[in-house]
Amino acid sequence: MGRRQIDSDASRWIVVILLIVGLLACTFSYFVISIVLKPTNSNSVYYSNNLAFEERNGGDLERENGEKCCKGIKNLELWGSAVKWGTEHKFNSSEECCESCKSMCSGNDGPCLCDSWVFCGDTLACGSHFGECWLKKQKDSLAPQRQDAGSNVMWTSGLIFGKGEGIIGLETEHGTLHIKLRPDCAPYSVDYILELVELRHCAGCQFYRAEGRGDSWDLKGNHIKDMSFGPPYALIQGTLGAAGVSFNNIPSEVCPTIRRGSIAWVGSGPEFFISLANHVEWNKAYTVFGYVLPEDMEIAEKIAQLPTKPDVWKNINVSVLENPVHISFRRIKPNLES
Repeated sequence: MGRRQIDSDASRWIVVILLIVGLLACTFSYFVISIVLKPTNSNSVYYSNNLAFEERNGGDLERENGEKCCKGIKNLELWGSAVKWGTEHKFNSSEECCESCKSMCSGNDGPCLCDSWVFCGDTLACGSHFGECWLKKQKDSLAPQRQDAGSNVMWTSGLIFGKGEGIIGLETEHGTLHIKLRPDCAPYSVDYILELVELRHCAGCQFYRAEGRGDSWDLKGNHIKDMSFGPPYALIQGTLGAAGVSFNNIPSEVCPTIRRGSIAWVGSGPEFFISLANHVEWNKAYTVFGYVLPEDMEIAEKIAQLPTKPDVWKNINVSVLENPVHISFRRIKPNLES
């Protein structure tokens, strides 16, 4: 009896130990397999790391303009699945309609429920439709559906890009600059950019001028006291005038203070620049239609350090690239999964 009892205890302990070892082995195997097989998505990491930056940068853009950015394009009717029907959703201005769409983007749980709005604000042309505010969701916010456009269209329409949305890739041989577009602040500018995104190749688009921060700005783009404001002027400049695409001068839109990473038109375009510094001295003179996400500013800095030759433009000393850097566009699909 005694021996059998000892044998029984030993057997029981052996079983327990084997179960523990088996459990640990299964856990370890699951851990290894989950790492190996888990799909890597650089976009997902990229977007999640930049959500706070987008919110901060977008807020700065609106505060510096003295009002919230909520603008649209007149004589344009966007199509799409209705989120709210305009017959039951009315306002007195397009800005209020836009804000109602924006209010559906305030959460932190992914894409906006509304990414486009359509408003009828002409009392004479709209008749019984006056004040209607249609909130819609596009199948593809980078290629919104157009129902109609032209002087005979009574509607005003606009796009809203939420966190992690409305980001395009400006591809160069030195890397891809991810640009967050701001259609709520510069709708006409973004409308043209989205046309170029569909082309992808953008023949003729290039950077041709490159100037670093020199001794006038620090690594964060802040101006150093008592130093000059250039030359060099801390920017890379080029053109987005694509061969085969008609370009109409862009009207002046929101012109906040140029910050490090701002992408803006020179005049009415298609000449544009990306700033490497905060240019308070430029007194809000340029239409800003987006900004480079911070992780990609090193690419812009790399381009600014390429070989250049001196030139003079209207009595201004500039540095022109010996070999222009060609640009193409890449669609970036948002992915906010953690």
